[in-house]
Amino acid sequence: MAKTALPNWPRMMKRDTAAQYCDMSIAEFERAIASGVIPMPVRFGDRDRWSREQIDAWIARAEGDAPKDWRANAPIYAR
Repeated sequence: MAKTALPNWPRMMKRDTAAQYCDMSIAEFERAIASGVIPMPVRFGDRDRWSREQIDAWIARAEGDAPKDWRANAPIYAR
């Protein structure tokens, strides 16, 4: 099986890049920003940019609320 090369994500991302990084459509990304789920952008030059580090921190916090391995609570995988 061939490995797929992952992109080298920029530290500051435009809206469409940040949405791709989160594996979301731009509309989903916009809704998440509006609802306060995803951090607000930073004005960088003349455009809004999202910090990859802030997005990573948001994801880490979200993962902290869920079991690390979803199979741990799935009866089919109980030991």
